[in-house]
Amino acid sequence: MTGERIDPPIVAGEREMLDSWLDFHRATLAWKCAGLTDDQLRERSAPPSTLSLLGLVRHLAEVERGWFRQVLAGEDVPDLYVTPQDRDAEFNGAPTADVATSFADWRTECELARKAAAAAPSLDILAAEPTRAGRVSLRWIMVHMIEEYARHNGHADLLRERIDGATGD
Repeated sequence: MTGERIDPPIVAGEREMLDSWLDFHRATLAWKCAGLTDDQLRERSAPPSTLSLLGLVRHLAEVERGWFRQVLAGEDVPDLYVTPQDRDAEFNGAPTADVATSFADWRTECELARKAAAAAPSLDILAAEPTRAGRVSLRWIMVHMIEEYARHNGHADLLRERIDGATGD
């Protein structure tokens, strides 16, 4: 696998540390997908699971949009893939999804998420929209997103190894 990831700093302020770790995990997902064909990216883990690398990319685009744009910034933007009829559409639609469009969606949502976070005056700012837990802080969202990517990058590790044997941290 090839790809450029920048290690997070060893010593930094909280905001820089959280931003760096989230970007590291975003880059890790891109790295796990690098060099694969469209069909390999669509390949599912094992029946009946709908998990695939492309599904993870689409899921994380949805999650970036949800937490940073819909919840934090309060933007009135629809979900990218999920519908009331299909809560797992990002995974279920991956076998026929356009790979380039899916990756472009993810990159766009990552960039818009960075902008939404950077616009916040502090990590203590509360999200514009409440969640089931109430109005969460930007700090909570950042930590949650790092956890989200870390968990799914573990899935990506296994998927990539199954597809072509490539491994790496």
